[in-house]
Amino acid sequence: MLAAFERMFDPARLLRSTQYKSSTDLPTASETVGRLARVAWPSILESFLVSLVSMADTVMVGTLGHEAIASVGLVNQPRLIVLALFMSLNVGVTAVVSRRRGEGDREGANHTLRQVLLIAAVMSIVLSSLAVVFAEPILVFAGAQPDTLADAVTYMRIVIGGIFFNVITLTINAAQKGCGNTRMSMYTNVTANIVNIIFNYLLINGNFGFPKLGVMGAAIATVLGYVVASLMALISVRRSEGFLYLSFKESFLPDRKNFSSVINVGSSAAVEQVFMRIGFFIFAKIVASLGTMNFSTHQICSNILMLSFAFGDGLAVAASSLLGQSLGQKRPDIAIVYGKTAQRFGLMIGALLCLGFILLRRVIILPFSSEPEIIALGSQIMYIIAVMCPAQISQVIFSNCLRVAGDTRYVAIVSLVGIGLGRTVVAYFFTFTLGLGLIGAWISFLVDQGCRLILCGLRFSKGRWTTIKL
Repeated sequence: MLAAFERMFDPARLLRSTQYKSSTDLPTASETVGRLARVAWPSILESFLVSLVSMADTVMVGTLGHEAIASVGLVNQPRLIVLALFMSLNVGVTAVVSRRRGEGDREGANHTLRQVLLIAAVMSIVLSSLAVVFAEPILVFAGAQPDTLADAVTYMRIVIGGIFFNVITLTINAAQKGCGNTRMSMYTNVTANIVNIIFNYLLINGNFGFPKLGVMGAAIATVLGYVVASLMALISVRRSEGFLYLSFKESFLPDRKNFSSVINVGSSAAVEQVFMRIGFFIFAKIVASLGTMNFSTHQICSNILMLSFAFGDGLAVAASSLLGQSLGQKRPDIAIVYGKTAQRFGLMIGALLCLGFILLRRVIILPFSSEPEIIALGSQIMYIIAVMCPAQISQVIFSNCLRVAGDTRYVAIVSLVGIGLGRTVVAYFFTFTLGLGLIGAWISFLVDQGCRLILCGLRFSKGRWTTIKL
């Protein structure tokens, strides 16, 4: 067993097909796996717990009926479109901070954090204000039905109205991840979700004397979680002894070196995020047109798929942090080793999830709904999710490594082809032309993940991203 482990994760073997196959002074398999595991486990645990809490959130909202699940689900894509710009900036933050960490440039990392925080704060206020004002027409365009529109508008105005706090947390956590401090992100997100669940219980159905607010209560609970997380994140960068330190006495104005690096990475990531979110939006609109019951089933299955994404995201965060630091230390060979090691780990986890989702498909669906139609349709989709797991985890790891290395333009093009065009066109064809309904939409999801895995995997293997300067 130990010999098989050494062969699978041996750095020299992982570099055999690259331009660094003659590299020396490499860490052992145990050292690379050990370091990756130390950085990865908080991110994996964070993503996994957040996914579980999101599932619990859906179960609690589901007590109000499948219309309530659909109302909340309709808001997800508009909310993520608003967040797309900040997610793009944060790709740049993680990339630049990880490089500065590898170079030992503490002030460069801190100035990067300060300037992006200022820009993100101002832009979040502007974008959330627009989303709140135009909530109803946005949701009508998203496919809201008469039985879901009122609740969806209420939920959107409250959640996006409080997104400022979420943006602050995301930006600080992106910088922390660049330093390899994945625990802080875990603490803030897990705490926020615990707060969310507690107030969901109190406000959705009016327990312990609290008012029964239904979907509005779920929205308020979400924003309260945002507020708590932002306070924790700010406190984490106010300790002067840490590598990251947010000083309000220092300049928040952009400097050419660090800000241009963030923009160079973030601009391509922004294009990617826009294409992704528009693609997701159109995909959700296609599914919403199938009716409330189908959309509720889709929302439930999307929550389950997040468990797979949790493992991929956690490993991707760890791999990209160590990859960026290795590039900053002028060790592109070790950067490749971390990326490939994470992908192999992810493939093993994906295979286990595939087996579990097939064997327990009905058991997993049951807590979300007792409606026979949803259980039957959801159980069929679970087969697709099971097959998708290994591909999705590997794709997420390769894509994130390329982004943090600065190869964001290529990833943006792949996202445009895979999500912006491929998934939506294929979804329409399978859903309506072939008449497969929701099953057809999910088949397009599988096709998209497979194509992006192949394209990003080939790009990573060629290794050109190791020469990009930030």
